[in-house]
Amino acid sequence: SGKEMEKAAARAGNQVDYLIMIAQDWKVIPLENLIAELQTTHAQLFTGVKNAREAKTAVETLEVGADGVLLDPKIGGIEEIRKTREVLEELGQEKFELVCGKITKIETAGMGDRVCVDTASLMKVGEGMLVGSQSNGLFLVHSETLESEYVEARPFRVNAGAVHAYIRAPEGKTRYLSELESGDKILIVNSEGGASAATVGRVKIEKRPMLLIEAEHEKRKIKTLLQNAETINLVNKNGDPISISDLEVGDEILINLQEGGRHFGVQVEETLLER
Repeated sequence: SGKEMEKAAARAGNQVDYLIMIAQDWKVIPLENLIAELQTTHAQLFTGVKNAREAKTAVETLEVGADGVLLDPKIGGIEEIRKTREVLEELGQEKFELVCGKITKIETAGMGDRVCVDTASLMKVGEGMLVGSQSNGLFLVHSETLESEYVEARPFRVNAGAVHAYIRAPEGKTRYLSELESGDKILIVNSEGGASAATVGRVKIEKRPMLLIEAEHEKRKIKTLLQNAETINLVNKNGDPISISDLEVGDEILINLQEGGRHFGVQVEETLLER
């Protein structure tokens, strides 16, 4: 039966690196079951699909998705292959290596123009955006998914910091916070380093008191300016949000480091020093 096949495939996931699922009658539920079963294994799941629509569903199922799809070119021809490629490229997740940065400095930085990035997506605890003063060293700034005695949760928002800061965007690019506007694409990044594109719905720029935060990893120091408020959170080494009002020198938070510099937001291999 189909259920027995699911169980057999799940057992195989403990013994193989790749698992291919091709069903005569493509259904979402068996795929959901397999994805759930394989979460605790190292196996990568590929599923056979007939068209771009099925491919999109396959990689979005349970918000985790199949690791890849197999498309029969005889069914839809070149046009369906092209559509499927476009769909997967649009959905394609980037992956960032997040490392622990040790806080080395926290000090007030006067008033500044602060940017809130409101997206068309609802973020979860552990998700935020990569932002910082240097393009090759960014902090994971947590989304406003947490309610407090001061404000209600706004899970579509990241209070990202000062207008000069860089923010990671799709296709390996960065943008300045000051240039973002409705309709632009940025990346939502989780504490595991997984990233997905989101659409900017609104950008709010207001004058607020700022805080300079400096972190170090293997003698590399990076900085950012964030609004000095209890509701602003970074992400600690355990993947949990930590308010910058509770942050102390010596604490470890998640950051992303890159090599090289940026030319109009595109990474280039060059020697560049930003302080």
